Amino acid sequence: MADSPILAINTGSSSLKFGVYVARGDDEEIQLDGLADGIGRDSSKIQIKDGKGKVVRSESVRFASADEALARAKEWLAELSPAPPVGVGHRVVHGGPKLTAHQLITPGVLDQLRECVHFAPLHIPPALALIESAQKIYPGVPQFACFDTAFHAQMPEVASRYALPRSLYDEGLKRYGFHGLSYESILRKLGTERPRHVVIAHLGNGASLAAVQDGSSVDTSMGLTPTGGIPMGTRSGDMDPGVGLYLQRQKKLSVDSLEALLNHDAGLKALSGTSSDMRDLQAAAENGDANARQAIEIFCYAIRKTIASYAAALEGLDMLVFTGGIGEKSAMVRAMVCNALHILGVLIEGPANEKNAETISAAQSVVRVRVIPTEEDRQIARHTRELLKRGAA
Repeated sequence: MADSPILAINTGSSSLKFGVYVARGDDEEIQLDGLADGIGRDSSKIQIKDGKGKVVRSESVRFASADEALARAKEWLAELSPAPPVGVGHRVVHGGPKLTAHQLITPGVLDQLRECVHFAPLHIPPALALIESAQKIYPGVPQFACFDTAFHAQMPEVASRYALPRSLYDEGLKRYGFHGLSYESILRKLGTERPRHVVIAHLGNGASLAAVQDGSSVDTSMGLTPTGGIPMGTRSGDMDPGVGLYLQRQKKLSVDSLEALLNHDAGLKALSGTSSDMRDLQAAAENGDANARQAIEIFCYAIRKTIASYAAALEGLDMLVFTGGIGEKSAMVRAMVCNALHILGVLIEGPANEKNAETISAAQSVVRVRVIPTEEDRQIARHTRELLKRGAA
């Protein structure tokens, strides 16, 4: 079992990440790390690296769907991996109100996912399609769903309830929270260094924050769907519900058009008018683009407001962790967030921040500030192997 490969699959809107892991000691070691990017576009690319980061296969090819990309990945992995996977783990963004734990994918689980598509119409259908495709590509291999919502499943009702009729809460209309696999991986890395009160900021094209007390989620910025919370690359984040009503009444937007606007044409992309990519925005801001600068400022303003509110929710703040593509690589964003949090005792050391050091807080900082790479895919592999060991298959 220890040397038996686990295949972790993590699909995005236009990308497919996949990795082959084997057990080493008490953790999972990556053997092959793959990415198919630009799916559905004319410039798709698939690439596989070995465990040391060396590219061993690369091809520019158009993939119309993630299913096609997975089929090509299987061909390459069969040639490069010494053994086929004994289990396949899938990242599933939303499990609805009933699927709240990582588990074996059964016909009943698939039926339940189909029944709760309305909770995440942008995320559950492609997840279902990829699972069904993987079951055909790897027939007979146990497949597991690792839910991003699972980490937040025990969040207190004071944080998860909306101020709406209780009957709607009973139907599942509540704050679920996402990026759970990322948060789990950060807490595992912290291990015994984890203090009682932690705020984790997962900042990427999709971004959220979580307030963690004694290792458990007590609040998080995303809500019923991954659209809520702070502004993101192309998502609006939280706003007055009246905005949606206005757009439907005055601009005659259909539900589908409103959903597309809030998820694909809002956020940093809308604020800047040019790009949703923080790297592009930083370069533009440095060259005098006022809209790009404002987009970054609004993003950072929302982040520090959330951190301050979570310090109140936790009744203290011992550690702040940045992760995700922006959180790990943008010294500008981290500085703009942290420099305004001196009221909480947050002080960062400039050179350390510029180097993306593991610890960027100054010696006199009351709050320790860390930069820790997320390991969502490794976390999928960990859960998948653990469930296999328990006999879940």
